[in-house]
Amino acid sequence: MIIVDSALAKRELGKNPVRVGMVGAGFMGKGIALQINTFTKGMKLVAISNRNTGRAEKVFRESGVDDIAVVKNSDELHRAVANGMAAVTDNPFLLCESDDIDVIVEVTGAVEFSAHVTMRAIQNKKHVVLMNAELDATVGPILKVYADRQGVIITNADGDQPGVIVNLYRFVKGIGVTPVLCGNIKGLQDPYRNPTTQEGFAKKWGQNPAMVTSFADGSKISFEQAVVANATGMHVGKRGMLGPTVPTGTPLEVAIREYPDELLRSEGGVVDYLVGAAPGPGVFVVGTHDHPVQQHYLNLYKLGEGPFYCFYTPYHLCHFEVPNTIARAALFHDAATSPLGRPYVEVVAQAKKELKKGETIDGIGHYMTYGVCENADVVQKEKLLPLGVAEGCILKKDISRDQALTVDDVILPEGRLIDQLLKEQRIHFRV
Repeated sequence: MIIVDSALAKRELGKNPVRVGMVGAGFMGKGIALQINTFTKGMKLVAISNRNTGRAEKVFRESGVDDIAVVKNSDELHRAVANGMAAVTDNPFLLCESDDIDVIVEVTGAVEFSAHVTMRAIQNKKHVVLMNAELDATVGPILKVYADRQGVIITNADGDQPGVIVNLYRFVKGIGVTPVLCGNIKGLQDPYRNPTTQEGFAKKWGQNPAMVTSFADGSKISFEQAVVANATGMHVGKRGMLGPTVPTGTPLEVAIREYPDELLRSEGGVVDYLVGAAPGPGVFVVGTHDHPVQQHYLNLYKLGEGPFYCFYTPYHLCHFEVPNTIARAALFHDAATSPLGRPYVEVVAQAKKELKKGETIDGIGHYMTYGVCENADVVQKEKLLPLGVAEGCILKKDISRDQALTVDDVILPEGRLIDQLLKEQRIHFRV
């Protein structure tokens, strides 16, 4: 989004920065703070909320900000911002309700907690940037309904694969090519990975083992591709997607031949992924063009003879690109990735091992479940259990390994907002 830098430069010149509040001070939050405070003109991270305010203070300091105030109420937050100080708090709702903040960036990865934060931000007419595909894939469509009513943007982020894919999708569609597949490239896919197997990798990169596991076991890519499907109106070819595996380093143009023609010709297009293709970890869009003259030009420009043409972005830069999303929402009222309307694809829970009656299901990326994509109409017809609401549920029966869980298999915890939002989504869209 080249136009963004000019718009932010004007805000910098006018000393009127886009004011950002961030909820979460973990691995990704640290990168976002550094990017905004050190390298982004026309934008200011004015406050961070985190359960451990010391962690939030550390994130500010590591991004070059030392003038910090710990605040406990809205008046203290206002004074801190007015005096040019960075504010930290353990109460995220102070950020959501503050007139001194334009955009909330939610970067916790928690579903129930994030649902509360997002709803409060929307109710207070704040744009919301989600680095939380888990929440977006579960109840993003109904959150978009609430955001539209308040005239604000809710969006997933540039840099995360969904944002990069949808940017590319919009480009491909904009030049007259019809997208038929939106894809993601992975280096590993093993649904039985868990925090113990991923502990070493997580320690090496300073990340949470459960978060690392959610990538390895396929849950994260399922959430991400569900977000893409809901932003484009696409579906999945089968439960879990096809996910062809090719020898490591196989060129993408060769790897996409693993997809059968009937899949690429299916009505509405599909989301899917590849394991082992290069460039990884990139994203790609496969499209078609039925005009013979344009086909000739595409061949001249080295995209091949068709009928399918492959476009790709060879990287996704996560926190580096988040400020672009913030600026698009605040300055152009444009979402990087936002649901079209009804849910098209959801992520359902499958058993990672044999589960026993009476057990309480643990979190995403832990030991008991992994997520797979399924078309939303099938999810509702078969009453499948979305992975985004599975944590904390108590099993009413034994479940075999790789079996898909249903809502009838579990007792839901009482009083959760995520369950309320999912129910509203079902009623509102009548999938």
